[in-house]
Amino acid sequence: MEAEKWGRRIRAFRKLKGYTQESFAKDLGVSVSVLGEIERGNRVPTESFIKNVADILNITITELTPKNTN
Repeated sequence: MEAEKWGRRIRAFRKLKGYTQESFAKDLGVSVSVLGEIERGNRVPTESFIKNVADILNITITELTPKNTN
């Protein structure tokens, strides 16, 4: 569940900033398949990955962090 929330947030911000999966994966230094697995919620992103995503997208980690909807 947590992985899905991270993946949706990362994908939404990536698209909002105009990145394709290919260009974003290249900037992150990961393969498109790794980025795809994270965006689909099949892989939990590491803290360093999350920091890199936020840095490249020029947003804060707080903005990227999924909100609790309990």
